[in-house]
Amino acid sequence: MLVYYYGLGFSPSMGTIDYVKYWPQHVKERIRTTYMYLGASILSSTAAAAICLRSPVIMNMVMRQGWVSMLVTIAAVWGSGIMLQSIPYKEGFGAKQLAWLAHTGTVGAILAPLYLLGGPLVLRAAWYTASIVGGLSIVAVCAPNETFLKMGGPLAIGLGVVFASSVGSMFLPPTTALGSGLYSMSLYGGLILFSMLLLYDTQRIIKQAETYPVHEHMVRPYDPINNAISVYMDVVNIFVRILTLLAGGGNRRQK
Repeated sequence: MLVYYYGLGFSPSMGTIDYVKYWPQHVKERIRTTYMYLGASILSSTAAAAICLRSPVIMNMVMRQGWVSMLVTIAAVWGSGIMLQSIPYKEGFGAKQLAWLAHTGTVGAILAPLYLLGGPLVLRAAWYTASIVGGLSIVAVCAPNETFLKMGGPLAIGLGVVFASSVGSMFLPPTTALGSGLYSMSLYGGLILFSMLLLYDTQRIIKQAETYPVHEHMVRPYDPINNAISVYMDVVNIFVRILTLLAGGGNRRQK
């Protein structure tokens, strides 16, 4: 519905796309670089997953169950992400780019076991994810500038709820009422949440590209990698949930 409302110009207000022709070159370059890193992040994770699938040792490590394995996984993703976010951006290939490859490679390694659900199913989930991400991106650029930027507070609360539900569903049987509810919140609520976060992050990237100082000697340089990673994580979470649904995970609570 949002695609039709904003994409077909039914909104009475001007959308972000209406201002593109007025953007100076540096704004266009910032957005272009950000989305180049987004595409490269997806390719990096895909390559890392493919390498892991060829290594029984790595696959054995990432497929382990239990508290320790879960904590190590969370620490690896969060640790590499925090390190990446903390390094200032510089053009070329340096520490920031190495940290970026390490982070996206770590995520790819963790996602590698999903391929065992079947190549055709994974490919189908990827196509569905691309369609959803494309549609939501159109909505974000056609909507008025700050339409979705006002959702920051509620989205942060929702993220906490989905994270808690995801952790809780790991330890409660899905056959119980509470376990079923937590699993549904993690799966369906997470899909909705990360779709809304994609709208938010897309408009935030555009806003930052427009307003971040051009003369950056007094502040940290504009960082296309950090901005790309925020959308990348939205895409990854949407993909994982769509793949789970296609694999029949949405019926797990009924078993």
